Amino acid sequence: MKTLVYKLRPSPAHAARCDETLGTCRCLSNHALAERKAASTERGKTLTFARRCATLPQLKQTWPQLTRVHSQVLQDVLHRLQHAFDNFFRRLNAGQNPGYPRFRGNGWYDSFTYRRWGNGATLERGRLVLSNIGAVRIVRDRPLQGTPKTCTIGRKADGWYAHIACKVPGAPVPPTGEAVGVDVGLERFATLSDGTQIANPRLYRAAERKLRRAQRRLARRVKGSNRRRKARVLLEKAHLKVQRARLDFAHKTARALVNAYDQIVVEKLNIKGMVRNHPLAKSINDAGWGLFMNVLRAKAARAGRVVREINPAGTSQTCAQRGEHVPKRLAVRWHSCP
Repeated sequence: MKTLVYKLRPSPAHAARCDETLGTCRCLSNHALAERKAASTERGKTLTFARRCATLPQLKQTWPQLTRVHSQVLQDVLHRLQHAFDNFFRRLNAGQNPGYPRFRGNGWYDSFTYRRWGNGATLERGRLVLSNIGAVRIVRDRPLQGTPKTCTIGRKADGWYAHIACKVPGAPVPPTGEAVGVDVGLERFATLSDGTQIANPRLYRAAERKLRRAQRRLARRVKGSNRRRKARVLLEKAHLKVQRARLDFAHKTARALVNAYDQIVVEKLNIKGMVRNHPLAKSINDAGWGLFMNVLRAKAARAGRVVREINPAGTSQTCAQRGEHVPKRLAVRWHSCP
């Protein structure tokens, strides 16, 4: 599966319909969560996804606003709620301390999904035709690949976007016969086993001053005012720029590794545990190791490459040439085997 993102150019009427659809989906999600919570606490029953979908036709009779939203979109709202509960119970059974699924406030529901391409969402005459919304202009900067499956309409700080998930065939690249080990870090983003070093762009650090000013501007505005709304949009755009720059860096770095090496060995890091170190948490999050690993695995799978994750425990203590165990402190940066 590959998701292609396209910028939308909706008219004011189309944008208003998209906002209305988001509001209806948010209310339905909160309504379903309240019913499930009440059924669990009062009657000891569980309202599953199938049972909730079966009640949608009856709910439309008492809630006419639901008729203005495509049925596939309404089902996806209930599917997201079921997925949230599945993750909650999975983590609970694993001994973790997960948070119970929460109600969504205004502005905290930013996307809706047509779960089947061609049933509510399709491309016609260079426009994206959405059921109950209309034919929206779309910036097709690249053609669709493979077979479209789903379409998600998302709202971001700088406008609306269409995320079209397509099933695409693999694209193997010619073998090179090379293998490499990748050691991620903070001083350097990554150091390869052949000695190549990849610089850490420190994108958040570079934009921190602008983000700080935008945050202070938002804090000075009166709550509920138009000036506060505009300041919030400027802050969201600043964060969005850092996010996109980090994603672009991850894609370019991963592509270079996949094209050059048949086998890539990386550390299996516990990033959630590492960010508990408060002096290093900001730098670790700024590096984006988790995002880079996800992009690397996806590109390697499509190109026919192999990515292996190994336990990093003790790897800096063992000689790579003779296998001798050479203890050393963290401050020792050079390995010397006796």
